[in-house]
Formats: sequence, C-alpha cells, structure tokens
Amino acid sequence: MEIEKKKPSILMSVSVFIGMLLILSLGVIFGGLDIISALMICFVLIFVLSLTYGYSIDELFAAMGKSLGDATMSLFFFFLIGMLMAMWIASGTIPTLIYYGLNSISPALFLPLGFFACAVVSFVTGTSWGTAGTIGVALFGMGVGMGIEPALVVGMIVSGSSFGDYCSPLSETTVLTSQSVQIDLYKHVESMWRTLLPSILITLGVFTYLGSGSTATGNVDETTAILESLSGNFDIGFMTLIPIIVVLGLSVFKIPTVPTLLIGIGLGFITAIINQSQNPIALLNMLNYGYSLESGNEMVDTLVNRGGIQSMMWTFSLAFISMLISGMLEKVGYLKVLIAVLIDRIVNKALLILVTFVTSILGCMAMAENYLSVIINGSLFKDVYPKKGLDKAVLSRTIEEGSTLAAFLIPWTTSGAFIVATLGVQTFDFFQYAIFLLVEPVVTIGLAFFGIGIKAKHKKTAEKPMEEIEVEST
Repeated sequence: MEIEKKKPSILMSVSVFIGMLLILSLGVIFGGLDIISALMICFVLIFVLSLTYGYSIDELFAAMGKSLGDATMSLFFFFLIGMLMAMWIASGTIPTLIYYGLNSISPALFLPLGFFACAVVSFVTGTSWGTAGTIGVALFGMGVGMGIEPALVVGMIVSGSSFGDYCSPLSETTVLTSQSVQIDLYKHVESMWRTLLPSILITLGVFTYLGSGSTATGNVDETTAILESLSGNFDIGFMTLIPIIVVLGLSVFKIPTVPTLLIGIGLGFITAIINQSQNPIALLNMLNYGYSLESGNEMVDTLVNRGGIQSMMWTFSLAFISMLISGMLEKVGYLKVLIAVLIDRIVNKALLILVTFVTSILGCMAMAENYLSVIINGSLFKDVYPKKGLDKAVLSRTIEEGSTLAAFLIPWTTSGAFIVATLGVQTFDFFQYAIFLLVEPVVTIGLAFFGIGIKAKHKKTAEKPMEEIEVEST
C-alpha cells in the first residue's frame, strides 16, 4: 500500500533552507569543514526529513536521478573545459595572449591597461585566482613602485581578474550558473554582454581618471622575467592564436557548444604538435592531468600548470552533490512552496531582478562560497522568471553578479580571503576601488528599472499559469 504523500509547510520549507545555510556557513567558516563535507551533511538531513513526508528511498533516488539527467550535458562541460584549457596552454594559445597582454601595459596608462590585461588573461584562462596570483602580483609591484596607492592597484587587479570568472565560457562559475538555470552556456554569456559593454567603458573611464596623475618610476623586472620565461618556453606568435579565433568565430555563428569546444580541443592538440613540438602521447595524458611546466619562474608555473579533467573534479563533485539535493527539494516540494510565496509577493520584473541579486549576495555571505549560492538561487528562481515573462538568461546574469562578483568583496569567502592573502591589502581598503564589481550590478539593476536590457520570454510562455500548490500555514 502506497503511503500518502504530505506537502511541506511554509515554515518547514523556510527551515530547510535556513538550516542548510547555517550548516554550510557555520561548518565551513567556524568549524573548519570542507564545503563538500558540509554539503553531504545537508544531503543526509534532507534525505531523512523527506522520508517522513511519505516518500520512499527509491522515489527519492529517482528524483535525484532525474535532476542529474537534466544536468548531464552541463556536467560534461566541466570535462570539456578542463581539456580545452590544457590544450590551449600546451599549444601556446594562452601563453601568447598573456605575453601580448603584458606587453600592452603602458606606464602612462597603467590602471586602465592593467585592468584590460587582467580582464583579457582571466577571460582566456577562465580563472581569477590564477590571474591575480601571477600577473596581479607583478602588476602590484609595478604599481606600488610607481607611487600608486596599493589599495587602488589591488582594486584594479580584482576588477580585471574577476572579469573572466564572471563571463568567460572557460570559467567554472560561468558553466555552473548556466547549468543551475538550465540554459545554453553561450546564451548565458551573450546575455551578460548586454550590460558588460557600458560597465567596461565606465570602469576604463574611472581608472583612466584615477591614474591620470601617476608617473612610472618603478622596477619592471618581474614583468620582464615573466615575458622572458613565456617566450623561452613557448613559441609565441599569431599561429598559436588560431584555436581561439576559430572557437570565437564558431560562437558568433551560434554553432552548438559541444562541437565548438571539441573543435577547439582538436585545434589546440594540432597546434601544440606543430608549434610547440609536443609529444602526442603526452598531450593525450594532459587531457586528463593538465599541463605541467617547470620554467624556473614561479609566477609562470602557477599560471600555466593547470587544466585537464582532474582539475575540474572538485567543482564537478560540488555540482553533483548539489544536484542530488536539488532533486529532493523539487520532488518533495520545498522549492515549490518558496517559489509560490515569492511569486505572490513580487509583481514587478525589475524588483524580481533586485531580489535575485540580493538573495545571491546573502547566499554567498552565508555559505562563504559562490558556487552554492549560484546553485541554490538557480534552483529557486529558474521557473519563476519564465512565469513572470523574463528570459532565464536575465536570471543567470543576475545570479553571477550577486554571487561571482560579490564573492571578491566579502572577506570570509574563499575568493575574498585569497585576494587578501595574495596581495596583502584588506578587503575594506580596496572595496571602493573595485570599480567593475561595483559598476556592473548597478548598471544591470538601473537598466532593469528603466525597462532596458530585460530580455522577455515569449508571451504565451509568460502567461502560462503556475501549477496550483496547496501550502499548509504551519
């Protein structure tokens, strides 16, 4: 005889999410737990609680399987991107872009060109930490030597370094956000560029103004050492840029993501053999373990020793467990209860965007990590936006602004702590100089209240009534 299923109350649904936030925040921040371990505790507690609502073990695992099934293609992207990064480093594609980026920095325009160089490197590598910990360290030494305020230099570095984490197709957070919201990766990236262009122009303008009175008198030995190491270990030249040019071209013509990435991996493999004289067997192993180099320059080694499937496994594990939890939350109805409450109280599209931005920041603050904030907010709002007449791409863009960008300005998140430890300037000191991180969300929310940059869903989809939900009051 089948056990009757009960619906969770509003109080219980809220308690589940607050409980998750407390376990993750207290466990990770104060208890020293790894975030995946804390997530497993949440998994067990929600699993046991869900059994009390009349769901069998088989039914809950079936719900988890459905959640994973929906995310299969997105989870596979982690592997593709890991392989792509390994091949683009081995081929000299990424080293060439770094080399040209560093060469473009003019002492007269140190801040805007430094921001631009960090943005380019973070975009093509998909890593903010790697950019800040290598080129960022060199730029910090140069800037301080020029007499520029250290907090201002760090603000510039964080602004540029976070750019790639926010919008690069190679970034784990970019992929994770598109996965959580369940939209195409390139559609997510395309949506962000609607507000990125004005934000970039404003940021460049502000840094140009702030740096206009500075003169270059510092030591550039660190940058020179990086350039010499790159040119000594890689064949730097236009031919190595062919993989990224082709991939960007395919993206412009809307070629599906998976074939585009596979072509990029293949071109990187061929370019590595022709231009860098790499051994084919060694390259195949790099697809799994990533690129490895001992150049004698610690900064260069830190930047290029990455990529491969194994480098993505921590994020993959995090996403995998989160999808299991998401499946249970949706099956039992915790999410539906909260969504119903939100929909009843939010009638303005711009207000919905603002609420999403705020909850993304709060999630990041509570969990000390932007990954889970992305996943939870994606699960919470992914069905709300279409019902309110908004495209999911607007949701994914807003979540990235509230989670990925804000993480660098919260001292106790992993990103915030990394910046302080690496560059030696406290968050509250460089906060006001992280221009891009402050400007981008203001531009998005400001435009939203004026009805600009809001991508609408098809009218029929927007007017589709929400499924009727019976909610207990206690």
